[in-house]
Amino acid sequence: MHIAHQVIVQPARRVGGTLRVPGDKSISHRYALFAALALGRSTIHHYAPGGDCASTLHCLAALGVSVRRVASDTPGEPPILMIDGVGLRGLHASSRPLDCGNSGSTMRMLTGVVAAHSFSSTLTGDRSLSRRPMRRIIGPLQRMGAVIQAAPGDCPPLTITGAALTGIDFVADVPSAQVKSAVLLAGLQAAGRTRVTESTPTRDHTERALMAFGGTVDRVGARVELEGGQPLRGCVARVPGDLSSAAFAAVAAAALPGSAVTIEGVGLNPSRWALLDVLRRFGVDVEAEQTDEWQHEPVGRIQIRAGQLRSLELGPDMVPSIIDELPVLAVLATAGGGLRVTGASELRVKESDRITALVTGLRALGADADELPDGFHIRARRLAGGTADAHDDHRLAMAFAVAGLTATGAVTIEGADAAAVSYPSFFSDLDRLRA
Repeated sequence: MHIAHQVIVQPARRVGGTLRVPGDKSISHRYALFAALALGRSTIHHYAPGGDCASTLHCLAALGVSVRRVASDTPGEPPILMIDGVGLRGLHASSRPLDCGNSGSTMRMLTGVVAAHSFSSTLTGDRSLSRRPMRRIIGPLQRMGAVIQAAPGDCPPLTITGAALTGIDFVADVPSAQVKSAVLLAGLQAAGRTRVTESTPTRDHTERALMAFGGTVDRVGARVELEGGQPLRGCVARVPGDLSSAAFAAVAAAALPGSAVTIEGVGLNPSRWALLDVLRRFGVDVEAEQTDEWQHEPVGRIQIRAGQLRSLELGPDMVPSIIDELPVLAVLATAGGGLRVTGASELRVKESDRITALVTGLRALGADADELPDGFHIRARRLAGGTADAHDDHRLAMAFAVAGLTATGAVTIEGADAAAVSYPSFFSDLDRLRA
C-alpha cells in the first residue's frame, strides 16, 4: 500500500472500534531465519507485510533459500509464506551484496547466521542503516571465530568471512534483543555451548521461535544458553499481531477522552507486557485477555479506554522493554501528565537519532519538551499542530500521526512514507478509528 511522503492528519474528537494489526515484525524476522536454517518446508501465516521483514526474505533468497508467497483464502490476510529450509550452515554464497534496506534487525541477526558459513558475505543498507554502529555484534561474533570488516565507526557495510565457530560466554554490556539473537543464531551453528547474560532480560522471541522449530534453549536466571548443532525442522506457524504496532492506536484511545479501542489477535508475550504496564501507570484503562497460544507465543485481545492521565518517570530498568514504544508514549505525555525518560541512549542509534528528532518534531507541534543526553522530558501541554519531520523513521512518522489526532490543529508529517517499513496500512487503519 502506497503512502505519500507528506501526509496531513486532522484532529479527532475521539477514536473507537476494533482493529487487527499486522504480524509482529520481531517474530516475523525470526521465523524466516529459523525456517531457512531448518530442514523441510515451513509455512508462515500473517507474516509482517512491511519493508523491514521483506528485506530479510530478499537476503535469504539471495543466499539460496526458496521463498514463495501464496495468496491466502482469508480476505484481508497477507500472502502465506512458504520457505524451504537448507539446514544449519546450508546457505550458499550470494553473488551480490545482501541489501538489508532500513532493517537493523535483518543486518544484526543475519550477520549471526552467515558468520557460521564458510564464505564471505557483504551486508549493506540504506543511508539511515549505514549510519548505525554494529560494534555490539561484531565483538562477540569475532570472539566466536568470524572475521568481520566494517566501515569507520563500525558501521555498515559489513563484510563477514565465516568460519567454524565456537560457543562463548557473552555478557551484554547494553541489553539488546537483537544482539542476543545474533549471538544465539551463531551459537546454534557453533561447536559447544553458547551463553548470553543480560543485566535486564530482553524480548524472548528468539528463544520461543527456536522451540517452535524443534530446538532447545535454557534460561538460568539472567542467562540464556543453547547447545550448538541442534537440527531444526520446518513447521506451520502463525505470527501474532504486533503489540508495538498496536501501541499507536492504543495511545490514540488513551489520549482522547471518550475513546475506546479493541485490538484483536495481538501478541501478549510477557517480555512485551511492559507497554501495557506503562499505560496503566499513566492512568489509562487497559484490559488484556489471552485467548490462544501460537508456537509458544501467547495471543489475545487488548481494550484501551481513555482515563485520567498522570505524570510518569521511566528509567534504565524499564527502557529496554519499551524502547520501540517511547516515541508514541511521548505523544501521550503531551495530552496529560508528562513523561521523563532516562537511560535511553539506544534511541540515538535507531533509524534516526530518535531523541533529537522526536523532541524537535514535538516542539514544532507546540510541545513543551526538553532533550536529555539519554532521553527526554515532555510536559503536559496539548499540541497546537504544525509540521513535523519524521526523518525517514517509521516509528516517528506514526507517532506524529497520533499527535495529529490529539492536537488542536492539523499536523503535516514530512517523511510519512517511512511508516510502510513496518505498517503499510497504518494511515488507513488510523482513519477507520475516527469516531
